[in-house]
Amino acid sequence: MTGTSTPTPTPARRATRIFADLTPLRTSADYRRLWVGSTISWMGQAMTALAISLQVYDITGSSFSVGLVGLFSLVPLVAFGLYGGAIADTVDRRKLGLYSSLGLTALSIALAGAALLGYHRVWLLYSVVALQAVCGALNGPARSAMIPRLLPTEQLPAANALNSVTMTSGTMIGPVLGGLIVGWWGYQAAYLIDAVTFCAALYAVWRLPAMLPEREGGKRGRASVLDGLRFLGTRPNIRMTFFSDMAAMVLAQPKALFPAIAVLWYGGDAKTVGLLVAAPAVGALLGGLFSGWQGRIRRHGLAILISVAAWGLAIAVFGLTRNLWLGLFFLALAGWADTISMVFRSTMMQAATPDEMRGRLQGVFIVVVAGGPRLGDFLAGTTADLTSPAVAITGGGLGCVLVLLLLALRWRGFARYDARSPQA
Repeated sequence: MTGTSTPTPTPARRATRIFADLTPLRTSADYRRLWVGSTISWMGQAMTALAISLQVYDITGSSFSVGLVGLFSLVPLVAFGLYGGAIADTVDRRKLGLYSSLGLTALSIALAGAALLGYHRVWLLYSVVALQAVCGALNGPARSAMIPRLLPTEQLPAANALNSVTMTSGTMIGPVLGGLIVGWWGYQAAYLIDAVTFCAALYAVWRLPAMLPEREGGKRGRASVLDGLRFLGTRPNIRMTFFSDMAAMVLAQPKALFPAIAVLWYGGDAKTVGLLVAAPAVGALLGGLFSGWQGRIRRHGLAILISVAAWGLAIAVFGLTRNLWLGLFFLALAGWADTISMVFRSTMMQAATPDEMRGRLQGVFIVVVAGGPRLGDFLAGTTADLTSPAVAITGGGLGCVLVLLLLALRWRGFARYDARSPQA
């Protein structure tokens, strides 16, 4: 034996390995302010989204009219997502993030003013939703492209895990708060609180330094959407992150079938549907909170393949369950796997993409994230009508795994991707 021994990890170090890595929050004041501001404002936006849906139904009494809220949001988000990314690769991203956040704040104030004045018109709500989507399509690429400029590459997985906590917690907590606030004080209160929450995001972006895109030779010019798509076409690893996500979101997306299976499989009601919807979000939140180990993973491509396959398999097994609690477990497991995939996909896109292209690729990411689940809902609903919900869900999960395997065989280098020498 030698005279040395391996030191026993202290409880603090063990906790760091288990729980989310807070290093980005400790080392970068700019990122810390940005994260806190985003977390607060994301909850406010989720409150407003619920309040608008409730107000549309209050005005019209039509579920179809409520469904149109999603359409008025989706179309501008997809249409402007690519162009928002191109703009983010041309101008000062700090200013773009600041002005788009100001736009979102103004829209929340407009909603509150209309509610206070008793001006209840559904066309106004639809218009505001569409404009919110436009501002979001401008804000998202700018904000995402800032993060690699604020943190070293090795901290990006931790930062993306923290961002997943922001999105998931906001999606879970925001609607609950929105429903309570609307019930207690009315729509105007929810909209006003949303406007106030944007102050945190505005302050965070205002304190950032200038964020002009870094171009080769220091030259600035027009950033073309087509140039971004051409770049993506020559970068198989980055392209695979989108393909793998589409395989999961389009082929293995059971959300549209939750109302039917709540009754057919579990003999439940609306509360059962709520549990089914919440389960993946709970899993996703846990995946973000217990993400400390992800910073030690270097084979990001392999991690994405494993986590997307885990999503597909969890959905497939969920389609075979008829016990509610067991089904909720597998949905939560799918949500956990989705968070792991998201962290490594975002990290790969940020680390392996030159700064001058980050905005445009984030624009593509927005289009995929917005459009993929909608296509998945359509495919699942159509398949269930032609066959059965079980075939649609289990077949979709297995189809996701099969397509993922074919993609991995076609682009074998993806599984060998090493974060220590990122190659797009």
